[in-house]
Amino acid sequence: MQLKSLDHVNLRTSNLDGMVDWYCTILGMENGPRPPFPFPGAWLYVGEQAVVHMVGVENEPDSIEPKIEHFALSATGLADFVARLEKAGIQYEAVRVPGFGILQINVFDCDANHIHIDFAPDEADAAGL
Repeated sequence: MQLKSLDHVNLRTSNLDGMVDWYCTILGMENGPRPPFPFPGAWLYVGEQAVVHMVGVENEPDSIEPKIEHFALSATGLADFVARLEKAGIQYEAVRVPGFGILQINVFDCDANHIHIDFAPDEADAAGL
């Protein structure tokens, strides 16, 4: 067997509508086709790939110390993304990866999941970040 890539992340949430709205509005994903599972949920797409699967649950999932600290997505359009975050009043932290030059924009979704969006060094340089 040879692994190719990470296929998707699955999030449980008691705030399904709010989470779908956040991922579509802030990250630009699209709510797309999902199998007819017998429970509420959504599949959020980047192009043809459903990269975030959500499962609606009745009660907020318990979490003391998360075992998954974050998940990351790569992107282009750094200046537009930062402007979208600022317009929405979403706090973020921009961090350069030492030795690689990649710029990570760290954000938290409306359920407090940590996500970082990675931008290429040349785009970060051009934006002055």
